[in-house]
Amino acid sequence: MFNTDWTTDAIVARRDKFYSASQRAFVPYQTPLIFKKGKGQYLWDETGKRYLDLLGMNVCISVGHSHPQVNAAVTAQIEQLPHCTTMFYHPVPAHFAEELVATMPAGHDWVVHFMNSGAEAADLALLMARSFTRNIDFLALRGGYHGATFGAQSLTGISGFRHNVPLLGGIQHVANPDAYRGVYGDSVQPYLEEIERTVSCSTTGKLAGMIIEPIQGYGGIVPMLPGYIAGAFERVRAAGGVCVIDEVQSGFGRTGSDFWAFAGHDVVPDIVIMAKGIGNGIPLAAVVAKREVAEALAHKFYFNTYGANPTACAAGRAVLQVIAEEHLQENARVVGARMLEVLQEVRHKYDVIGDVRGRGLMLAIELVKDRNTKLPATEETARVFELSREEGLVLSKSGPYRSVLRMVPPLCISLDDVEFFATSLDRCFTRLG
Repeated sequence: MFNTDWTTDAIVARRDKFYSASQRAFVPYQTPLIFKKGKGQYLWDETGKRYLDLLGMNVCISVGHSHPQVNAAVTAQIEQLPHCTTMFYHPVPAHFAEELVATMPAGHDWVVHFMNSGAEAADLALLMARSFTRNIDFLALRGGYHGATFGAQSLTGISGFRHNVPLLGGIQHVANPDAYRGVYGDSVQPYLEEIERTVSCSTTGKLAGMIIEPIQGYGGIVPMLPGYIAGAFERVRAAGGVCVIDEVQSGFGRTGSDFWAFAGHDVVPDIVIMAKGIGNGIPLAAVVAKREVAEALAHKFYFNTYGANPTACAAGRAVLQVIAEEHLQENARVVGARMLEVLQEVRHKYDVIGDVRGRGLMLAIELVKDRNTKLPATEETARVFELSREEGLVLSKSGPYRSVLRMVPPLCISLDDVEFFATSLDRCFTRLG
């Protein structure tokens, strides 16, 4: 049995010595936070202190830490056959593909490609769109986040996630339809007109497609304005492109009202990418596409070594079952609504809070120096973030200015947790002064 040293100083020292700089960079707290155990919506650090998890390990934990049903499915598959390459056939990934397709809009012929991460899925969606349309130009949103690989990073519209190297060409970023910070406020038509201008002036006039998060995640929990996605899709298709929806953070019932967040916008995409909560912490992602679009890659080799891994897909099947059996989408709606009420109450007490927004269990507070100028309160956000840890909450700093506190807890969080959440959050802002 391997020895694991759980002393705090040793954990920090070993990571600092042996991790690459690129792996060490994503450390949000001033003092590293070390977790030893998780159960449901709770986490415990190496000293035994308990936290209410409002981050879900970056939205990866959907049905709860160490869920017994997911663990059992993974264990059973590992004991039988941990991995089976797609060179060979295995029933578990095929069953999971069938079950995922059943969650998609009826009346369309959907197919699935499994892989390991949301960034890989974004890359494949871009390749699929360009291959199908034979066009190059692609639209994405300022404020959107789609991953860190070259393709996904090129689609991302936040400078903090874009490295100082040449990224992929042929991608244009259009104005973010953000009701709070958008250049056109909460009026949809000007944002749609910018799509038209961009197609006319910054592309060949033909598009491969456009990618949209129905609710932007790392961008700061920014819901798309009603009517925007439908209007954007209409214009993209008129220019020959396909419509891609990124449900990596917003999918699997998280918004409460719908299993997929795009359903609330009365649209049917051509390609949907999904990851994070799909496997409840097991590396897994998928691109679900209309068959005619996916068939564009039928005559060219495309392979993910661990794509359709049966152990990961067993976890994915269990996640779908747990969401249904434990009514977690409805729980997201009910508990999320109460948490949003708490955030509104806190906003009324503290002028540093400029905006509160979200749907279901995708929620955010945006901090500002002044509510009229909306100058981002980056330092204050960092301070509240540190205080929230002391008060037993785990959340994240997000948004282009790192001025947003993002809350995306496991879907099993309960109404009983909301009182602790409310008290702890209020203490953070009281201590901020």
